[in-house]
Amino acid sequence: MSDNNLSQVERIKMASDGLRGTIKQGLEDEITGAISEEDQALLKFHGMYQQDDRDRRDERAEKKLERLYSFMIRLRLPGGFLKPEQWIAVHHVAGENSTGVIKITTRQTLQLHGLIKSKIKPTIKAFSEAHLDSIATCGDINRNVICAAHPMQSPIHTEIHAYAARISELMMPKTRAYYEIWLDEEKLADKKDEEDPLYQNRYLPRKFKIAIGIPPNNDIDVLGNDLGLIAIIENNELKGFNIAVGGGLSTTHGNPATYARLASVIGFVPAGDITLKAIYAIATIQRDFGNRSDRKLARLKYTVDRHGLVWFKEEVERRIGLAIEKPRPYQFTDRKDYYGWQKNHEGLWYYTPFVENGRILDDEKVPMKSALLAVAQTGKANFRFTGNQNVILAEINEKDKAAINKILRDFGILDHTEKASTIRKNSIACVALNTCPLALAEAQRYFPALITKIEPLLNKYGLQNEDIIIRMTGCPNGCGRPYIAEIGFVGTAYGHYNLHLGGDHEGTRLNKIYKENLEEKAILEELDGLFRLFKEERAANENFGDFTYRKFFQS
Repeated sequence: MSDNNLSQVERIKMASDGLRGTIKQGLEDEITGAISEEDQALLKFHGMYQQDDRDRRDERAEKKLERLYSFMIRLRLPGGFLKPEQWIAVHHVAGENSTGVIKITTRQTLQLHGLIKSKIKPTIKAFSEAHLDSIATCGDINRNVICAAHPMQSPIHTEIHAYAARISELMMPKTRAYYEIWLDEEKLADKKDEEDPLYQNRYLPRKFKIAIGIPPNNDIDVLGNDLGLIAIIENNELKGFNIAVGGGLSTTHGNPATYARLASVIGFVPAGDITLKAIYAIATIQRDFGNRSDRKLARLKYTVDRHGLVWFKEEVERRIGLAIEKPRPYQFTDRKDYYGWQKNHEGLWYYTPFVENGRILDDEKVPMKSALLAVAQTGKANFRFTGNQNVILAEINEKDKAAINKILRDFGILDHTEKASTIRKNSIACVALNTCPLALAEAQRYFPALITKIEPLLNKYGLQNEDIIIRMTGCPNGCGRPYIAEIGFVGTAYGHYNLHLGGDHEGTRLNKIYKENLEEKAILEELDGLFRLFKEERAANENFGDFTYRKFFQS
């Protein structure tokens, strides 16, 4: 591609001196709470976004003050795993340097909001002391690798889960910029040590997401990722993975060239090094053929559709020097977190509390943050995060279960989880306002109140136990995966949402827009009518998503 056709971000990356830019100098500028626009593009590769408090923009503008800038930082946690001492470190860092709220993301990791510029280095240094980092969790690079969360999903969960860390390491950038800028490491004298055969000096055209699913539970929405690995298990032995390419959910309102897409399965590869080789090859294909002029059309899904699946599979085979086998049979039957106490094949116990929209804090409902700190301080439970914004208190020995259970009971976590409705437990919301610069409408701050108004409608028709998957985002970028929900809300303007219906329960079919730009009153009226129809006309054992698809979209 001619340099004349490159987007501005592409130029910034190539001229960045290995993602260094002038970030270091920008941190030293005490006149502003922001950093330069060019450095903002590079900062993402270090795991951060610059944001501002949108609730206070007008007030500060009237006073002729600059926006109240702060930064969000996101950890790299392949497969979403933390030791108890690491959780304690995150707890204290959040309290000292950010808003105090710990957010579990839909990519099984944690992010903190509200860091002012002077607090970034102390935060990263504190994370480093706990053997944590934020490298490559944002930016045009492979993001946090996610994996089916709960060890009870398979006796070989540990073996499959280990791929997340292996893939994460394989896809790490070679530049030492992160260590120099944030941890004061000396700059390498020989640039050859930073040569990066995967990312070169261009990195990828856009973000790249990898997920590992274990059928039959599609808890991570594996097909919503650029690259999905579906574990094929026979007689408790991992044979390999079906590879799916081209998933991605971000769209742009009013731009028909953009669209949500589920990944297409192109074949099977055996477990082991060949799996890693195939993943690497797919990333290099996107590096070489992805759109670098229009960032809205730069995800892998557009590369796949532009060249076709046959070409894409043949190109993977050419790069790995091996024919990809036909896909092996698999089936997804559900997408859920296993709330409450569960025991795995080794006799270890796991407890999953309900964490609404992934926000861990102490509020008037429940002191979740204090409870999880108390659990961590026992040293008796690991922490695993789910793709549905929950935490699993994990690997608890039989002899320690009673002590952990007492903490959960005393802090009200057992009661909180047990009383949460089915629809609330199936809800996901992105951050949206007040910090996300892309948000057009509320999501996590508003969704709980909307759920409270939806619950009586379900009760009215005796549907309160229906396992309906419902999600909300404040813009069309799809961070909360609304396009794979049975009921999806996508913000269009403040207080207005598109209502999407017809996604299946297993996460293998996208939904469609049913009604546009609805306010709350209209949303509730529509859902009331839909629940009534579902009650009256559903087929035997038919899920809500299948019913609405059949009723409104099937030709």
